[in-house]
Amino acid sequence: MLMNCHLLATAIVVATSMMSEPNDLIANPEGGLSAELLSQLRDNYQMDDVDRARFNAVSNSDINKLALNRDIVRGEDGHFSHRIATKGITNQKASGRCWMFAGFNVMRPKVIHDLGLEDFEFSSSYLQFWDKMEKSNLYLESIIELRDEDTLDREWQLVNEWIVGDGGWWNFVTSLIDKYGVVPTSVMPETHSSENTRVMNSVLGRLLRSRAAGIIEVAAKGGAVDALRAEKEKALADVYRYLCLNLGEPPAEFEWRYEVKKKGGNDDKKKDSKDEVKVAQERLSELKSYTPQGFYKEFVGVDLSQFVCLYNDASKPTGKHYSFKRARNIAGDQDMHFANIEINEMKDIAVSSVLANQPMWFAVNMGVDQSGEHGLMEHELFDYETLFGIEMPLSKAERTRFNAGASNHAMVLTGVDLHKGRPRKWLVENSWGGDKGNKGRWTLYDKWFDEHVYTVIVHRQHVPEGILRIFEEEAEILPAWYPGAMGIQHNP
Repeated sequence: MLMNCHLLATAIVVATSMMSEPNDLIANPEGGLSAELLSQLRDNYQMDDVDRARFNAVSNSDINKLALNRDIVRGEDGHFSHRIATKGITNQKASGRCWMFAGFNVMRPKVIHDLGLEDFEFSSSYLQFWDKMEKSNLYLESIIELRDEDTLDREWQLVNEWIVGDGGWWNFVTSLIDKYGVVPTSVMPETHSSENTRVMNSVLGRLLRSRAAGIIEVAAKGGAVDALRAEKEKALADVYRYLCLNLGEPPAEFEWRYEVKKKGGNDDKKKDSKDEVKVAQERLSELKSYTPQGFYKEFVGVDLSQFVCLYNDASKPTGKHYSFKRARNIAGDQDMHFANIEINEMKDIAVSSVLANQPMWFAVNMGVDQSGEHGLMEHELFDYETLFGIEMPLSKAERTRFNAGASNHAMVLTGVDLHKGRPRKWLVENSWGGDKGNKGRWTLYDKWFDEHVYTVIVHRQHVPEGILRIFEEEAEILPAWYPGAMGIQHNP
């Protein structure tokens, strides 16, 4: 029997009315962009002549070129009241090894000065090899540690996200040097993979995840920790081979000699070839054999344990000791830890170090108000508020809270310009090559220091006793996902 047409029509109306309420909720969820709000936004904005000019400029040009504060650019005179004598500019190329290059750039001036060299570089690919090796071991150890965790656990996710990234901290440098020493760049030079790490890291990550899956499979079958570590050791054999193919095999022992710089101009006046050979021989050191650890001890010899990490996190109480969980590159080592201090205390200590001719490793948020073209770092170097006519205030503490403020690049402080005893600006040595900045160096204005410098590494002799005592307190552990905790990750 067919349904009555009237009843059918009534059923359709009822069904439609029942469906309308959920559809309305989907179309206009609470807090959503409703049609009324969109209409209000349209009605309240009318592009005037000023905004028309802004639109024409912004839509046809680079925003940073338009926002660049020319008063800051033309006000830079290039002078500093104190400069540390340094030579040469290094280049990390397309890698995130700034923390390593900065560590070496703290030590290079001593070697150049002590040996009377024209220039000198440590091999970054040598330390990079062992950094990747140690991070691979640390990753697989973390898999063993977290094998029973939910794979959606935040810490599990983070461990598997970073794996063997290029990033690091000062404690990564010191841990590697303490264990493996250093070699000159001529002993283990750069390779394509050392300077362009993206593909090397990606394939290494694939290798490690594959072996991690094998470890989890053994664990699922009831394998004990000894069995899991046996799987790990087999995986590390593959990792070692892979790194050798990308970076070369690191030497356990090597031969090296050096030539000292000319002492005056008389050498160039010697025309006789025998005299030239004699002069060259006099400048050339004896060829000797070294281990990487022995090389560091003889030519650098700095006790790295005497350096401390000072931090300025405006979102946390100062005068306290903190550490970042998992901020290390070697299994079993201490995590990166620091005393959180006021920014003016940090600047006083930095001035003391620079005036003592001790270059200083420091870390910043390089993504804000800096120009590689002009070699400048100054607060509001790019005046976006005036360009767009929109106020955008954000304090240093707020940037940390909203994950927009943390260290992402490491460099070296090599100079300061003092006026009435206070710093006006700082001289920075970067590791992006000599074609960026002012021949590889930047001028960092003091207000930018306030806003975007987070970390300095300094010898304890420059640190007041009250701050040193902070390190005697038990550190409050900040989670591995805390802004900046996973290390300096910036790529040029």
